[in-house]
Amino acid sequence: MPTSMRGSTLAQTRSRVAVATRLGTPEDVTEARRNHAAAKLEDYIRRTVDAAPPLTEAQRDRLAALLRPTASGGDADAA
Repeated sequence: MPTSMRGSTLAQTRSRVAVATRLGTPEDVTEARRNHAAAKLEDYIRRTVDAAPPLTEAQRDRLAALLRPTASGGDADAA
């Protein structure tokens, strides 16, 4: 995703937090903050992956496992 689109997405989610804070319900604020946090995380991950050398499939699987919930609540080392 081009840098300008990333900034635009972050600006939109940040704006939604502001609007929800001013005019929305507490649930609206919580959802807007969650969406903004996810957008920031997505932006960070994308920039990091774009700057990194190509990963092996095993490395990608290990990193993806960090984002998947586990039934036991254990860490990724248990897999």
